[in-house]
Amino acid sequence: MDSQPLAVIGGRVVPVRGPVIDGGVVLVADGRISAIGDAGLPIPSNARVVDATGRWVLPGIVDAHSHIGTLEDGAGWAGDDHDESTDPVTARIRALDAINPADPAMRDAVAGGVLAVGVNPGSSNPIGGQSIALRTHGATVDEMVLAAPCGLKSALGENPKKAYGDKHRLPSTRMGTAAVIRQALTRARAYLAHPPESTDLDLEAIAMVLRREIPWRQHVHRTDDIATALRIADEFGYRLVIDHGTEAAGLAAELAARGIPVILGPLIVARSKNELRNRSLRTAGILAAAGVKVAIATDHPVVPVQFLPYQAALAVRDGLDPTVALEALTINPAEILGVADRIGSLEPGKEANLCIWTGDPLDVMQRVEAAYVGGHEVYRHNPTMEQW
Repeated sequence: MDSQPLAVIGGRVVPVRGPVIDGGVVLVADGRISAIGDAGLPIPSNARVVDATGRWVLPGIVDAHSHIGTLEDGAGWAGDDHDESTDPVTARIRALDAINPADPAMRDAVAGGVLAVGVNPGSSNPIGGQSIALRTHGATVDEMVLAAPCGLKSALGENPKKAYGDKHRLPSTRMGTAAVIRQALTRARAYLAHPPESTDLDLEAIAMVLRREIPWRQHVHRTDDIATALRIADEFGYRLVIDHGTEAAGLAAELAARGIPVILGPLIVARSKNELRNRSLRTAGILAAAGVKVAIATDHPVVPVQFLPYQAALAVRDGLDPTVALEALTINPAEILGVADRIGSLEPGKEANLCIWTGDPLDVMQRVEAAYVGGHEVYRHNPTMEQW
């Protein structure tokens, strides 16, 4: 981190929380935002000044559902460590242990303004493992971590049904998948009530969900599967997050009434399987209008991580309010990941993770000009090459 204070001046500052400031100033000290204001805000005499006149200044974008670093770009099977599809219940595994910071997609993320991500295990298992929230710049995962774990991944629908049905093992149906999940939750509840002498790492992880320390991250697409997710959450009383939510619009009122957020996406993909037949760019606007907290995600590498703002732009074209779209890229995913006290908006005391854009990030013709993590410049656009 730079010890010298930083002052970003003259830009259109979009804090996400709080009013937009034209010709605003963002001050950074010791890696954190120290103040935000208009042109009259005093600038320390020893500050490094960055002139953002004619540019937009925003918090780093957050992609709450990805497999970046665990399903590496261009690495084939050698870089595929995202899905331990050998046992229906692998709550003990941690995405933390599979992330390679040298994945080229990390550089793409920063250049696209995505400065933080949630990384989930894959979706072959009814209970797949522990998710992590991390910054997209750093030498080691340990220095990039924002929260670990930040959720426990579970999957309903086609993926576990196919993964184990092809092996002629339980679960081979939707009934079987729900039964595996219920059985594991029941065992974890008994484990909490009567702790044994020996530690069971699967049950320890599920116990964090039952104690409501982390949410249950439910991979689910179809409306009937979302209803199953709600049913099981009611039975066991945990905090539920809907991941993907392709048909979530059909239960928008129910999700809003229960305060269940939806991490929606990927949005710009083909209808490659049955569960995606009703994929629509209108879904984000429908959910948000109903009062559902929405985050938009890429499921990288399904959609390359740097294309995240393009998905939001297309959702705006199809009905999503532009202000809500920016929230769906920043503060909403930060809140869902449990790290909104540190990132997701430009506010004094938060980490100085911010980007200078040439214009509105919801305009696909605009790009990131510079990116800062902890107040340190980690990217600056070069018209002839990417400079790191």
